[in-house]
Amino acid sequence: MVMCFIPAPVRGVISFLGYAANTLFWCPILFVVAFFKWIVPFPWWRSFCSRILTWIAESWIAVNDINSRLVNLIHWEVDGADNLRRDGCYMVMSNHQSWTDILVLQSIFNRRIPFMRFFIKKELIWVPVMGLAWWALDFPFMKRYSEAFLNKYPHLKGKDLETTQRACEKFKTLPVSIMNFVEGTRVTPEKHKMQSSPYSNLLRPKAGGASFVLQAMGDRLHQILDVTIVYPHGYKSFWHFLSGRIKTIKVRVQTLPVDSFLIGDYTSDSEYRKRFQTWLNEIWANKDLQIGHMLQADGRQKKGLFQEV
Repeated sequence: MVMCFIPAPVRGVISFLGYAANTLFWCPILFVVAFFKWIVPFPWWRSFCSRILTWIAESWIAVNDINSRLVNLIHWEVDGADNLRRDGCYMVMSNHQSWTDILVLQSIFNRRIPFMRFFIKKELIWVPVMGLAWWALDFPFMKRYSEAFLNKYPHLKGKDLETTQRACEKFKTLPVSIMNFVEGTRVTPEKHKMQSSPYSNLLRPKAGGASFVLQAMGDRLHQILDVTIVYPHGYKSFWHFLSGRIKTIKVRVQTLPVDSFLIGDYTSDSEYRKRFQTWLNEIWANKDLQIGHMLQADGRQKKGLFQEV
């Protein structure tokens, strides 16, 4: 293909312009529909507008996917993403390495499960264009408090859960998928060393966010989707993705049941908290082994996840 002979930086610019043009095309339409949804208070009207907004977002993802497949020439290996329901309700958990992960998840799940929404830091609502788009699409904005801050202001304890519950209330009438990067941040060699992580390829999982979603929506969730993303040729940035320097992406999806023992009060019930942490740590240990096997298949086991080849 012609793109094979185009230098990587030029390919990156072409890809970026494609994403930008696609975003600038759909966002004005999105904002108009969101405005009419906002000014007309009838529930049936807002539900109708929400479905249109979801269709717009899914169309935006579909065009982005075409862009990446034409320009980036990536070889995809995806297993376990079949037999999912568009009318279902899922919690999606994944390891997290770069912004590319979001595009990967959108690509493999678009129109296979309900449109995925992420919990977003409240400050990100001010991001130009995208902040307003996230608001229009009912992405839940959260204000997280550090442990030190809560020790100073104990009356704010539990506010995270209240925010999660309020955010999930609006999803009770529509199919939805809630995405959770359980590590809480992107894995890097520095963060991995700082945490003294017991895993070779992962950071320690944070159980609170996933538990809060299960507590707020457990009665509606059909399954938990445990996703493992691997870039066999080493850690790559978002620019590497745009410029076609990520040659292969491997994704494994495992479906897990929403068992009753997973739902409880993470804040107040110490036994439940310990039980949930044990469950999540076991999943993360298995994920770490799976990543090792996936890397070993590409001859990277001895080099490790963070090294280039």
